[in-house]
Amino acid sequence: MAEPFPENWSTALCLVAHPDDPEYGMAAAVARWTSQGKRVVYALATSGEAGIEGMDPTEAGPLREKEQVASAKVVGVDEVEFWGFPDSEIFDTPELRAKVAETIERVGPDVVLSLYGGPEWAPGFPNQRDHMQFAQAVVAAYDSLDRPPRQLYCNGPDATHAVDVTGFVEAAVESLSCHQMYLEVLDPQTPVPDQARATVERMTGGVDGFAAEQATGFTLLREAPRR
Repeated sequence: MAEPFPENWSTALCLVAHPDDPEYGMAAAVARWTSQGKRVVYALATSGEAGIEGMDPTEAGPLREKEQVASAKVVGVDEVEFWGFPDSEIFDTPELRAKVAETIERVGPDVVLSLYGGPEWAPGFPNQRDHMQFAQAVVAAYDSLDRPPRQLYCNGPDATHAVDVTGFVEAAVESLSCHQMYLEVLDPQTPVPDQARATVERMTGGVDGFAAEQATGFTLLREAPRR
């Protein structure tokens, strides 16, 4: 049974591998939190430069950064940074772990949100290697800190905690729709708003054991000892 996501925090750091990663699962929750005056910071390992088929990475990278910044703004996030690691070549390296740790210490969040690192989202729906490697690096970096944030969560299946996102789904749809060029190439036959709505509604359709009909789930991975 999923518990309500804690509310007694002021800053969250969202660590992901690519542009659009926050919008595929977390944007509705982020919209709720920023509406409450909470600070949310996005940090992305790559610029997603390999993510648009047929487009040169030197063109795709800046375009996807622009789409991500616009997308974040829709849900109230004004702090977005890109680390410049190579898209589709993310590995759990000492360099990546060091960057994760440095960012956590610099931002000083109460909670850290990251990607699901399991092999499958569901039977027959494999996870991306970049996501799995990045998730491993985040956990390792968190474990290396002398004074880690209160909690580390991932956004994925088997949620331990959930956020009631009633009233914030439309903001999440608009946010994902900002990734217009990426989505147009990904599925040329389906209008971007329709793609975005189908994805967001699937990801906010409720969490087992949680009362709200529209909810975003998170899995607690680590909790720091109380100081």
